[in-house]
Amino acid sequence: MNEMTTIARTTTLKDWETDQEVRWCPGCGDYAILKAVQRTMPEIGTAPENTVFISGIGCSSRFPYYMETYGFHTIHGRAPAFATGLKLANPDLDIWIVTGDGDGLSIGGNHTMHLIRRNLDCQIMLFNNEIYGLTKGQYSPTSRVGTTSPSTPYGSVDRPAQPAAFALGAGARFVARGFDVSKELPNVLKAAHAHKGAAFIEIFQNCIVYNKDVFEDFAAPKGAEDRQLWLKQGEPMLYAKGTKGIALDADELHLKTVDVVDGDWEAAGVIVHDVTNRSVAHMLVEMRFGEFPMALGVLYDDPRPTFEADVVRQNKAASEGKTADLQGLLKKGQTWTVTEGGPEL
Repeated sequence: MNEMTTIARTTTLKDWETDQEVRWCPGCGDYAILKAVQRTMPEIGTAPENTVFISGIGCSSRFPYYMETYGFHTIHGRAPAFATGLKLANPDLDIWIVTGDGDGLSIGGNHTMHLIRRNLDCQIMLFNNEIYGLTKGQYSPTSRVGTTSPSTPYGSVDRPAQPAAFALGAGARFVARGFDVSKELPNVLKAAHAHKGAAFIEIFQNCIVYNKDVFEDFAAPKGAEDRQLWLKQGEPMLYAKGTKGIALDADELHLKTVDVVDGDWEAAGVIVHDVTNRSVAHMLVEMRFGEFPMALGVLYDDPRPTFEADVVRQNKAASEGKTADLQGLLKKGQTWTVTEGGPEL
């Protein structure tokens, strides 16, 4: 394994911006996400020369060109495979994966799933605009039922995938949600970076050309407090300026909305957010918007040992002779016979 000594130093926004022309459609939500990331990087204490942005294919995947770091614009859906190789080669690298609902959940769904279950230490930003933007507006794995597009002229009949639910189902230990123009997005990114392991962030992103304002029902500034539930560790799940909250129906084992009278959320049964509660995280992801507010922020955060750390330990043990080294034995001139039970001297 390569070893790298990270020298702590102060950076500014300018240290993370490139001289490349940003080539997204005017008004695209990717601009806001890019700026949020660039503004966040100086605050998390990492350095450009120790940072790598890796992407696949799609509008979001132009991201590495615009970050003054190392970057890989790879092939469709395979960013997790490249990220895994890089992290194993140099575990000290700070790796960010940028993908979209098509790149990460369609052709790349298998790769995304395995990276998450392995728990590679990286940040996965999945830009979800519920459409294929780069290839001119076909419906995607997250498109809603009824979405009309060149590939679904009569409306999609597919039930959409839910990225956050997919991540939890794959064994993710960190799952969060945000949206492109939210002032809270940098805090979500910082929490993801602080997590040791695979941190999955679904970012709702407005495709101005092919799926304009699809998230306005909850992302529009006017009345947002009534439609957004921003989750904070150790704080009650309140929204609508504290007049409503989320409670647990103990008989039916599902979440429900309740009215909060005179600020007495405890009397209303509002639950306090515990980021380590995986069962409640599943319930939050499954809340139907409209009947419930949109759950945003860190839904789940409960670290466990990372994939690359386990590989490093295994390799170290092997190099110290704690496991059989067949190649080494063969070099000593010994003869092995392969039988049904395995190799024997």
